[in-house]
Amino acid sequence: MATLAPKQACLAADEILPLRVRRLGLADYEPVWREMQAFTAARNDASTDELWLVQHPPVFTVGLNGKPEHLLAPGDIPVVPVDRGGQVTYHGPGQLVAYMLADIARRNLGVQTLVHTLEQAVVDLLADYGIDGIPRRDAPGVYVNGSKIASLGLRIKRGRSYHGLALNVDMDLEPFGRINPCGHAGMTVTQLRDQGISPDFNEVSSRLQSHLSALLGYTVTP
Repeated sequence: MATLAPKQACLAADEILPLRVRRLGLADYEPVWREMQAFTAARNDASTDELWLVQHPPVFTVGLNGKPEHLLAPGDIPVVPVDRGGQVTYHGPGQLVAYMLADIARRNLGVQTLVHTLEQAVVDLLADYGIDGIPRRDAPGVYVNGSKIASLGLRIKRGRSYHGLALNVDMDLEPFGRINPCGHAGMTVTQLRDQGISPDFNEVSSRLQSHLSALLGYTVTP
């Protein structure tokens, strides 16, 4: 199992900052994205970092580096060009999306450290269920037996991050066959349910929240 070096996995104890967690339920993608942009533009040096946990109705999102050839047959599912890094991915009900709105300059976090920490949180969550998850250097995300179970995409603006990660929990995976996931033709996709795990969705959300806050040195506020 891949692990981070201690200096990457967390910050010093005296640097702990509060983290506000928002559980948004099932929410349309574009309004949440626009709210992330507005939050990031309006925040200041004293603003509390936030973690947003959400599910989206079916939507394909295409990152800044996205190429049209990776959208094979979107059909009736909306396609939204967005300002995160990466290529094309799919969001749908039963997928846990975690948006990390953090002042990484204040936390003295590099972008790669944040990416590795998000991946590690998923690896640790999977380990809770006895599943061995592995990140890949050539394709950010977390994989189980070669199949992608979690994807990542971030935007950093003036030292603040938004967007985040998506973990497949218990969803219809068919739409992933309409794209080259994250720009990789033939990439297979999996989910917790297909790994023999049928946990409560809220339980998975709570576990991911716990692992992220621990790795990043946050204390969760009510």
